[in-house]
Amino acid sequence: MEKIIKPTSGYLALVFLLLSILGIVFSFIQIAATDNIAYIALVAVLFVVFIVIIKGLIIVNPNHSRVLNLFGNYVGTIKANGLFFINPFYTAQKISLRSENLQGQTLKVNDKLGNPIEIAAVIVWKIGDTYKAAYDVQSYMDYVRVQSEAAVRHLAVSFCI
Repeated sequence: MEKIIKPTSGYLALVFLLLSILGIVFSFIQIAATDNIAYIALVAVLFVVFIVIIKGLIIVNPNHSRVLNLFGNYVGTIKANGLFFINPFYTAQKISLRSENLQGQTLKVNDKLGNPIEIAAVIVWKIGDTYKAAYDVQSYMDYVRVQSEAAVRHLAVSFCI
């Protein structure tokens, strides 16, 4: 169910952000010099533009992704790297796509003859579907930890007892 989207580049939005800052500064200078009420309205409009642009700019680092929601509905996933401009009403959840290591705890079990055996596992994993990682489990890090411990326990019971 993962839907990969390609949002618009954020560099044009960055230019508009800088222009709105310059416009706000210019308007404040004009307000101080002339006391003209029209510049106050211009400052208000430019401030709203500034807030909208700053809220819509996101950076996606290499080997990371952003899962986008709009009022609780899944919109898509950004997996490309760079500076992007998205709908300012989106919420973006950052998810790492890097390979990660998990060292499970050591279990002490006895084999059929009663000999003690220590069993452990090191798991290397990475997220393949960001939709499932974001929505199908409460915390995907805890999910991997619990599932790996359960697998080691099942392995110990299956072959040692």
